[in-house]
Amino acid sequence: RTVTQRPSMTRKSKQPGGHNPLTYAERKKLTSYGTATARLSTDSQRKFGDCCLGLEPARDPVATPSGHIYSREAIVSYLLQKNKELKALRAKYDAQLALEQKRKAEEEEDTKERAIVQFAKKDQGAAQQSESAHSQSLAKKIGSKISTESTEEGKDTLKRTSYWLSEYQPEYDDSETSLLRAGPPPDRPLSPMSGNPLRLKDLIPLDLAREGEGRKGKVVCAVSGKAITTQRAIVIKKTGKVMLYDMYEKLAKPSMTCPATGKKFKQKDVIELKKAASGFAASGQTIAKRYRPTLT
Repeated sequence: RTVTQRPSMTRKSKQPGGHNPLTYAERKKLTSYGTATARLSTDSQRKFGDCCLGLEPARDPVATPSGHIYSREAIVSYLLQKNKELKALRAKYDAQLALEQKRKAEEEEDTKERAIVQFAKKDQGAAQQSESAHSQSLAKKIGSKISTESTEEGKDTLKRTSYWLSEYQPEYDDSETSLLRAGPPPDRPLSPMSGNPLRLKDLIPLDLAREGEGRKGKVVCAVSGKAITTQRAIVIKKTGKVMLYDMYEKLAKPSMTCPATGKKFKQKDVIELKKAASGFAASGQTIAKRYRPTLT
């Protein structure tokens, strides 16, 4: 019995859509394709107590209801700038809304006028065509047999009838209606991190205690004195004291009294702050991805 061996297929002869025919070395040379993935080290992570805008230790620190920490100067400047932008955006929106309402009113008026004209034609019955209208219709009939249109008129006709051609694609300018489709602008600026509406009076002053000389080191718990790195931490709005969540559960929550100041507080006064991350996967997001088109 003779066994016929099939010729081996080279890697370059595979069909499109199948396995990638490129080798590992060739794929590595094509660095502009494929989703890029990188692991974030500890140096790439924001430390606890750093400003979310300035990315440095917060000065005159404040917190938002979402638990993000900012320097007062940075977040106040941001809110003032966004308020100016929203004011200008509202003026544009109101102007476009007035134009749109005027256009709709004109369309309704034209519709009513056309309806009256149509009703008058039906009511009066078949009327004799005027001499001017008759001559115009006769000229159109003659023109359909003898072409007298210019090159520009021919292009206009082609543009109207052959709209699928790329050079005759209609252009639509939506600059005047883009704001109307997006809806009315928000009443207040949005938080740069959470995206929730934010006001100046929503900012919570923080009393951050730091270790080391000059108080430029890590933030420490106001109760235990331990450094806060990637642990859960809370702030009491009435006192501004920042403490570890474990200390809050053990010492503050049972009596609803701040261990550092002795002041009473309610559950709604407790805000959990966003914790920091490190290069370890257990601390939070450590992988950054950037989508790019693939070869297949």
